[in-house]
Amino acid sequence: MATSSQSLPVPVHRFEDEALVFADALYGSALRMTRNPSDAEDLVQETYLRAFRAWDRFEPGTNLKAWLFKIMTNLFISGYRQRRREPVTVSTDDTEEFDLYRNLLAHDAGVGKSAESIVLEGLVDDDVKQALSDLAENFRIPVLLADVEGFSYREIADMLNIPIGTVMSRLHRGRKALQKALWEKAVETGLVEGRS
Repeated sequence: MATSSQSLPVPVHRFEDEALVFADALYGSALRMTRNPSDAEDLVQETYLRAFRAWDRFEPGTNLKAWLFKIMTNLFISGYRQRRREPVTVSTDDTEEFDLYRNLLAHDAGVGKSAESIVLEGLVDDDVKQALSDLAENFRIPVLLADVEGFSYREIADMLNIPIGTVMSRLHRGRKALQKALWEKAVETGLVEGRS
């Protein structure tokens, strides 16, 4: 039996009006997390299901977007842990000293624009998305939450249940790895010359 939206209880209306606004943002991040459209849809659907079940515990006036992202991130991490019982080790020794700006400046010191803008103008969105997608998960998720979604370090720490220092460290290392990948793509496409 179909019911009209006018017969839905007030909390359902409030949930629809307030929470469903973030569906596109959640799906975009879920897609970057899972790297699979079907899995991303499932993750967003499960996020909304959990959020609706816990709607009575949400405190009006607090950051609803952060609350939804925390639910989604926790769902993703717990699902990921169930799928993979052993941790993935990632070496970032070669990324710590890599500095995109210094390399571009050495390439062309007379450039009037920032080094990052030169590279980003020459790269296609797909290249940036792929470089982000290729990051190890423990770096990719903090970078997504901070640089794509705009959450603060404190909000990310709360979402991931890790200390703020760990968030800062993972962001730094993730951004360095992303810079390195984008530099290599710029060299590969001939946007800049590689080091001699």
